[in-house]
Amino acid sequence: MNCPKCNSVNIKKNGHVHNRKQNHLCRDCGRQFVEHSEKKTVSGFEKNIIEKLLIERISLRGICRVMNVSLTWLLQFFRRVADNIPNDSGIIKPEKSKLSIEPDEIRSFVKKKKKKRRIWLAFDRNSGQIAGFHIGNRTRNDAKKLWKSLPGVYRQCAVCHSDFLEAYEKVIPENRHRPSGKETGQTNHIERFCCTLRQRVSRPVRKTLSFSKNDDNHIRSIRYFIWKFNSALLV
Repeated sequence: MNCPKCNSVNIKKNGHVHNRKQNHLCRDCGRQFVEHSEKKTVSGFEKNIIEKLLIERISLRGICRVMNVSLTWLLQFFRRVADNIPNDSGIIKPEKSKLSIEPDEIRSFVKKKKKKRRIWLAFDRNSGQIAGFHIGNRTRNDAKKLWKSLPGVYRQCAVCHSDFLEAYEKVIPENRHRPSGKETGQTNHIERFCCTLRQRVSRPVRKTLSFSKNDDNHIRSIRYFIWKFNSALLV
C-alpha cells in the first residue's frame, strides 16, 4: 500500500472512518486515507470548469449531471466561492468627470412565485460595469439601498437616467435625475444588461424552474455573476 500523496510505504492503521472502513495514516507526510475509497475527488481543473458553469444558464442539478458531483458538494463549493468575492464586487474606480448611470430592477422569486424579489441594478454607461445592486422588494427603501450600494463617487457626481418609478424621485438628487421613457433610448444599456442577465443566469428567467430555495443563495448567484461580469472588463 502506498500513500496517495507522497507514495510512501511507511503506513500504519489509524482507526475507522464514519462508514467503518479502515483508515490509514502515512508516517512520513501525515496524510490520512482509506484504501480503495469510493469517494470522488474533484480536481482543480474540474473546479475551474464548475466556476464557469455557475455563470451560465444551467441549473445546479444540471451541473451535477455534467460534472458528476453531488448536489451537497456543489452547494458547499458554490457558497465558498461566492462568499470569497471582494466586497466591491470587482467595481473599477471611475473618474469623477462625466459619470452617468442607469438604474433599473427586474423580477425574480425565491422558493415560490408568491415570494417575489426585485433585483435592483445600476449600470455605468462609461465603463460598462454594474456599479451597484440590491435584492429586495419594489419600495422606496429598496431604492435607497441600491443608492447606498454605489461607491461614494457615484452618489456625489453621477447623472442618473431612470424610468418613471416614483421610488427613484425620493432617493436620487433632483438636479442629477433624468427620468425618461424607453422610447428615448436613455435606459438602453441597463435594459440590454437585464437581457444578458436572463440569458446567463437562470434564476431571473420568467417561468423558470431553476429558482433558489432561500434568499442567501439567490443573492450569492446574482452577486457572483456581477463580480464575474465586472472582472471580465479588466481583461
